[in-house]
Amino acid sequence: MALNTLDYSVLLALAIAVVAYYAKSHFFANDVGSTGFLPTDAGSSRNIVSTVKDNNKNAIVFYGSQTGTAEDYASKLLKELSSKFGLKTMTVDFADYDFDNFDELDPDVLCFFLMATYGEGEPTDNANDFIAWLDDEADTLSNLKYTVFGLGNSTYEFYNAIGKKIDQKLEEKGGERFAEYGEGDDGVGTMDEDYFTWKDKLIDSLKNNLNFEEHEMKYEPSLELSESYLTVDDPSVSLGEPNTKYVLGTSDLTKGPFDNAHPYLAQVKHTQELFNSKSRSCVHAEFDISPSNLRYSTGDHLAVWPSNSNENVETFAKAFGLADKLDDVFELKSLDSTVSLPFHTPITYGAVLRHHLEISGPVSRQLFLAIAGFAPNDATKKSILELGNDKVAFADKIHHHKYNIADALLAVSKGEAWSDVPFEFIIEFVSHLQPRYYSISSSSLSEKTTIHVTAVVEAEEVEDRTISGVVTNLLKNIEIVQNKSSDKPAVTYDLDGPRGKYANFKVPVHIRRSTFKLPTSSSVPVIMIGPGTGVAPFRGFVRERVAQKKNDLKIGPTVLFYGCRNETEDFLYKNEWPEYSKELGSALEIHTAFSRQDPSKKVYVQHKLLEQASKINQLIADGAFIYVCGDASRMARDVQNTLVKILAAERNIDEERAAELVRAFKVQNRYQEDVW
Repeated sequence: MALNTLDYSVLLALAIAVVAYYAKSHFFANDVGSTGFLPTDAGSSRNIVSTVKDNNKNAIVFYGSQTGTAEDYASKLLKELSSKFGLKTMTVDFADYDFDNFDELDPDVLCFFLMATYGEGEPTDNANDFIAWLDDEADTLSNLKYTVFGLGNSTYEFYNAIGKKIDQKLEEKGGERFAEYGEGDDGVGTMDEDYFTWKDKLIDSLKNNLNFEEHEMKYEPSLELSESYLTVDDPSVSLGEPNTKYVLGTSDLTKGPFDNAHPYLAQVKHTQELFNSKSRSCVHAEFDISPSNLRYSTGDHLAVWPSNSNENVETFAKAFGLADKLDDVFELKSLDSTVSLPFHTPITYGAVLRHHLEISGPVSRQLFLAIAGFAPNDATKKSILELGNDKVAFADKIHHHKYNIADALLAVSKGEAWSDVPFEFIIEFVSHLQPRYYSISSSSLSEKTTIHVTAVVEAEEVEDRTISGVVTNLLKNIEIVQNKSSDKPAVTYDLDGPRGKYANFKVPVHIRRSTFKLPTSSSVPVIMIGPGTGVAPFRGFVRERVAQKKNDLKIGPTVLFYGCRNETEDFLYKNEWPEYSKELGSALEIHTAFSRQDPSKKVYVQHKLLEQASKINQLIADGAFIYVCGDASRMARDVQNTLVKILAAERNIDEERAAELVRAFKVQNRYQEDVW
């Protein structure tokens, strides 16, 4: 029968639909998911039980991660469990699954929970829903066999609260702990060694209590790399763009949501050097978000997506014999349906080194042990294994010198390149670059479409090397170029970025919501304590109250305790505070402490607090909120102890009772910390 015009139209429409479907599958299936990794077919189901069953897994490594450390440990633990014991393991980001039927999990499946604590005893963003489910909805979990490792910082009041909570809750719900709870302390710098200690006990438990047979660890890739016929000029090749959307340009990149999977390219429209020092630097940077729908609230954090410096890329490429391959293109495919690709491919080797791998951070003993099989010679293999198995020798010969991965490997091999290391291994075992978070120093009330940050530049000369922070030195590089400064950067960056997308000083960013907020009412008194760059959010708070005053709102007492080394060298925003005082009048008080101005007397913020003991006690009695921002290891603890002493003395109570009051203020959210 002959086809009429309508028939041809229908066939044509079907043909177009089929082409569109396959084109979408081929070109757009690699978009970044909520975890920053590319979703696989296995990840399309949010049913954790069916995913485990359908993919024949018998071990799950869950991770609650904010900065990537727990996720990195999870990835490495997966490799070790698979290689040493033959476990069929998958890692799970809590945010990717629902847990309504978690009680139906097969009892033969082992569950490993690596749980970071964020802020003051809070779960990480990706673990929020799981914690809420465990608190409010979970019934019996008698099928569950589990172990927990908590990642925390002992300088915080609620140290490792989430790790402890998960361990206790799972036991209360009927779960069976097959290896004892462990925890790591970033506050004293022992996280890696704490993890090693827990992992060793875990392995003993698997062998002795669950009768698993241990084998020699051998690298088994989860990814397969193939060289591509494409070149860097092909528009489908990633040169380091944040995700597939930025490679293909298929959507409006000024519209959100913007998060840890999809940033906004914000222009740094103004920078300024704040220190008057030859040896130290602090950059004030203003990010323009007006072309986008990205918004923030005063007290939030700006997440800045880093890239690696030219110098670090060059050293890493030298260490692994990749200097001649940086512009070569390759593709990846997953060998495990539950393993996602970590970035868009096809991609160049250079783009991975510059934009996706944490190549400037410290090296771990675990990496030494894993990489030993690819050593360039037997002598190097022997040395790397000895160091990997001896934490004292490793601390002395590696950590003491502040080596990064490339520097450490070249030191051990005496300069010989590690050319036999598969690039798949590098992708799987080297941590992936994570955003760096900065307290926002502007007010969303007065700077609605501009975000200010205040960053001390981290650069240290160690032996013949420069140890540099990735984002702070990027901002300094921008400041020097933008202002045509005569300063010399410690390291340099590709400021134009992939395909020139970062030209004109653009940087990928997103907002992380914070609980570090002013009281709802502008009349409530606030006490702000922030030495160094800890003053950043308080500049935002004060600017907020200035804007509120201009809107005819009543402003309560606003008291700032600020400390730095020297009034003429590093007094941040020195010229601005008098202007704020003019606007707020007697509502604003600023007490400054200079630790190195008088060689005979070091003055810190806690000394100034003691001088104002009576006023502080009265403000607290009047309902004041207390805010502390800055160094967690000493300052925050010293400030808290000082406030305890003040309350004890002013209220004639013992210090134990005063400490209970301070803890109560934290629970009530009247005592807030933004510390690092």
